[in-house]
This record gives sequence, C-alpha cells and structure tokens, in this order.
Amino acid sequence: MEQENKKIFGYVRVSTREQNEDRQIVALKDAGVPEKNIYMDKLSGKNFNRPQYKRLLKKGTAWHDAYVAG
Repeated sequence: MEQENKKIFGYVRVSTREQNEDRQIVALKDAGVPEKNIYMDKLSGKNFNRPQYKRLLKKGTAWHDAYVAG
C-alpha cells in the first residue's frame, strides 16, 4: 500500500505545560505522520484521563499505523 493512501496517526503527551513537545512532533512527522493527524495532551501521567488520546482511539480501525512519541 502506498504511503499517501495510508491513514497514519500520532500521539504526543507531555506532563506539564513547561515541557516542550516539539521533539516528539518532529519525530512523528519524520515517521510520516501528517501534522493534522497528530493528537497531543499536556497532562500529568498520574491518571489516564487524556482527552486527545481518547479522541484518537475513537478513530478505531480507521488507521493503518499509529505512532506514540514520548
């Protein structure tokens, strides 16, 4: 399957507002994830209430590849 026909998504999480997500986003883009398909949460890791992660999961089997940067 050609890369342009694949649905590729990515997820980034940083624990605090002070942390920078840029390196993770660059890594996802380098892996072929379109910027519009990158989901990000800036939340503590102490619980799993992550709105953007849940939004990504709702895509279900709509993707062919999913990358998590962390």
